[in-house]
Amino acid sequence: MIRPAVAADAGWIADIWNGIIADTLVTFTTVPKTPDAVAQMIAEQTVLVADTQAGFATFGPFRSGPGYAATVEHTVLLSRTARGQGIGTALMQALITEAQDAGHRVMVAAISGENPPAVAFHAALGFQMVAHMPQVGRKSGRWLDLILMQKVLTGVHDGDALPADRV
Repeated sequence: MIRPAVAADAGWIADIWNGIIADTLVTFTTVPKTPDAVAQMIAEQTVLVADTQAGFATFGPFRSGPGYAATVEHTVLLSRTARGQGIGTALMQALITEAQDAGHRVMVAAISGENPPAVAFHAALGFQMVAHMPQVGRKSGRWLDLILMQKVLTGVHDGDALPADRV
């Protein structure tokens, strides 16, 4: 059910993402994703998809610089009809495994304060709230809060080095 994304998935991933960008305050961005940009993301980082085209999950760098190399930030988005069916949980469990296997230590979720279900979803996956930043984002004429949650990944220990291509 969950598999690595391929370039042919870029169109439907962009469609899901763009619906969320246009119709919600879940993401602070207002810039639509093009299939070409999504295909480039697929080529450059881990992207997993539900093979039913119901959703996707990805992670990438949390911040630039070698000191943050072991920390990643993720995105998980589902189509409206796929929510509440366990697809998001399956995507996240697979994504966490991918991050662990790549030697990452911490996964960060940056969640809109307008998305309480995402906070509950991440808490159920073992993420802890580490910050609530009031009014740091703006979209649709509104100031929006940002909630940061993180999960320390199991199997990754202090002092473990990332592979050279990850630093």
